[in-house]
Amino acid sequence: MSEDADVEAARAKTRGVVRKVMIGTLAGGLVFVALGLYGDLAALRASFVALDGRMFLAALALATANYGLRFLRWQLYLRRLDAPVPWRESLLVFLAGFVMSVTPGKLGEVLKSLLLYESRGISIARTAPVVFAERLTDLVALVILTAIGSLSFPEGVPVAIGGAALASLFLLASAWRPLGERLLAIAERLPLVGRAAPRLREAYESLHALTRPRPLAAATALATVSWGLECVALWLLCAALPGSGLSWDAAVFAYSASTVVGALAMLPGGLGVTEASMTGLVEALSGGGIDAASASAATILTRLATLWWAVAVGAVALALSRRIEARRAR
Repeated sequence: MSEDADVEAARAKTRGVVRKVMIGTLAGGLVFVALGLYGDLAALRASFVALDGRMFLAALALATANYGLRFLRWQLYLRRLDAPVPWRESLLVFLAGFVMSVTPGKLGEVLKSLLLYESRGISIARTAPVVFAERLTDLVALVILTAIGSLSFPEGVPVAIGGAALASLFLLASAWRPLGERLLAIAERLPLVGRAAPRLREAYESLHALTRPRPLAAATALATVSWGLECVALWLLCAALPGSGLSWDAAVFAYSASTVVGALAMLPGGLGVTEASMTGLVEALSGGGIDAASASAATILTRLATLWWAVAVGAVALALSRRIEARRAR
């Protein structure tokens, strides 16, 4: 199959972007309704009224800083693959991928590879592994944060161990060539997958380059700091709502552990699983200082400032990217 055929297939999948986002938005709305019922709508409303709006703006700023650090990682990966793109264009492509945050494991962000092919002619198979490498280092970073947060909370140890085992398996297959070659050899013998063997090998070479020790260490460090900022966002919002708030380690654990659980569930954006986990952990780890209404409010505001803010930014960036591409085509 030619690269053009690959692109047409990718375009066919991305034509439903608006539909996917709308379905994800509806699902997110239903999750928020469920949280409202759990926390009692009247009490939830009182929690929102009591919130200092500046804390929500601070949470948005922290989430935006998260995107900035992850963009640096994206640039690091592109440079590692010798696929330089002007930083303004690269930033637009990177942010456009956020519109697919409500896909399972955020793997829909491979949309970024399609945009790079359309604008720069860079092979999709060459850059698609960047999305996988991003998710891998995100998982490693969240496991690190969960481990830090679980120092005082033994409940976090099983989650940290499970996530570490999964991340290690992916990392081993990506970085250790003998295992990677063995898996490719198996894939080549499969009836349908074998046809894509050349592109799978090209993708593996890119992934192998991205998981070498130096780029892996740099990317993981950036990811750990960036996701740590969103942990701080939850901590601030809990402190701004009625109740005694959360300790910093409890906030780190509640955010990172619930995000890991949501990612492992492979639901769009971790919807439902992440929110239920975060609400339960905030309420439980506060030692009775935060009631169900405030825990639900903290979760809703945190998800609005992180997941849904990202989707909104991505939608704007994708619209701008499409407009620029249309002008070039004239």
